This record gives sequence, C-alpha cells and structure tokens, in this order.
Amino acid sequence: MRGIADLKLSNIILEVDADDIATVTLNRPAKRNALDSDTIEELIDIFTTLPRAGVRAAILRANGDHFSAGLDLVEHHRENRNASDFMHLCLRWHEAFNKMEYGGVPIIAVLKGAVVGGGLELASAAHIRVAGPDTYFGLPEGQRGLFTGGGATIRVADLIGKARMIDMMLSGRLYRGAEAVDVGLCQYLVDDAEAKAYEIARAAAKNPPLSNFAICSAISHMQNMSAFDAAYAESVVAGVVNTQEAARERLAAFATGSAAKIKPVG
Repeated sequence: MRGIADLKLSNIILEVDADDIATVTLNRPAKRNALDSDTIEELIDIFTTLPRAGVRAAILRANGDHFSAGLDLVEHHRENRNASDFMHLCLRWHEAFNKMEYGGVPIIAVLKGAVVGGGLELASAAHIRVAGPDTYFGLPEGQRGLFTGGGATIRVADLIGKARMIDMMLSGRLYRGAEAVDVGLCQYLVDDAEAKAYEIARAAAKNPPLSNFAICSAISHMQNMSAFDAAYAESVVAGVVNTQEAARERLAAFATGSAAKIKPVG
C-alpha cells in the first residue's frame, strides 16, 4: 500500500502535522491554480492515500491570490482534445472529487479570490468551505462555449439549487460575500479563512475516526438513495458507529458528568 512518502507531487504540496492534520496546497499560482490533467492525477493520489495514512482531517488551500480558476484552458486548447479524450478527462475529475467527498476524512477548503468553473467543482467536493472577504464564485462555462464536466451538475446544484446554477452558467452571475453564504456556496465568511479552517479541522480531528468516516461518506451515499433505503442504511451505520468503543467511553463520561457541556459561547 502506498504511503504519503511514496507520492510524487509537482503541482500540489502535501504536509501532515503532529496532530495528523494534512494540508493540501494547490501550487500553480502563476496559473491562478488552474487544474491541468497532472494536478487532477495528484489529487486522486493524495485523496486515495490520506484515509489510509491515519490522517484525521485535511485542509485544502492554495498558494497565490486565487483558490482556483478551474479547468486549465491553455492546456485544453493546446491538447486539441476530441470528445472521447475530454470524456475520459472528466471521468478522472470525477474520480478525484469522489475520493474527496466519499473518502471519510473531513476536508475543509480555504477559499480566496477566484473559485470558478472547475475550481468551484473542486471546492464543492470538500465537506466544509470557509471563504475570505475577497472570494467570488462563478460558473463561466456558458460564456466560454463550454459545459461543466467535474460534477457541478451534482454538487453545485445540490448546494444552491438547479435554478441558481443555470443562472450562473447562462448569465455569468458571480456570488460573493454574505450572499454566497446565504445561497449555500460556503458555510463561513471570515476575515482570516485559513485560521478558521484550521480551527474547524482541529475540532473535527478530536472526533473518533469512525464517526468522522460515517459523517463524511455515509451522508453523501444516503442522499443518493431513496428515503426508504436511506433509512435502512442510516440504521446500519448508526448500529456500527454508536456502539464503537470510543462512543462507549464518551457516553460514560456524559453519564458521570465529566464530559464537556454543549452550549453556545458568549
């Protein structure tokens, strides 16, 4: 089984700290962190490896002024792909983003500048999105004669609804600030998005890994099921997770009054 040390990365920087929190950094700032085919393959390798490497949570961030401008249009133009070529490229994007959404490791995305096109598809595969004040979201495919191919019809439409997504693609509408939070493109809007993301990651890393795995994989699977099948699957997952040893220990702490109280701050 490949480990983190075995990964060969050139467009992404991967670091893991003493708390087993991974930092995954897109590192093509001169290209506004556009996603070329090599970067997609690196994402697949990283998010295949992290769940097996004892990582408790992951931060997805980017160097430079922008999170990601999406598909590397220069590469796409240069490669002069035919329909079959591009279909298979899209399938690799889906492989990468499915590894993220269903891998079971909490992923918190730190967003800034452009989060557009394929960059928004990448961000939507994270479990939590934290935006800074300069962040803007867009799907400019319509204006470029393109169509989404990395899961926007699945994840972005699920976040904001079909009508808003169609509007973004047809008109070039951008979302930013509080409006982006209100429509569901991100959960947090803060001055220091990176600090907030690490705060969330550290909190998530304290949860039992099996609980995090269920939260960060089972919910997405259940959303793809009928309500009847999802109810059955939820019962099975609850049966496994809620009887784990870590849950027994935390329930014992609750019963004896030694567990931390859940209450609002301030």
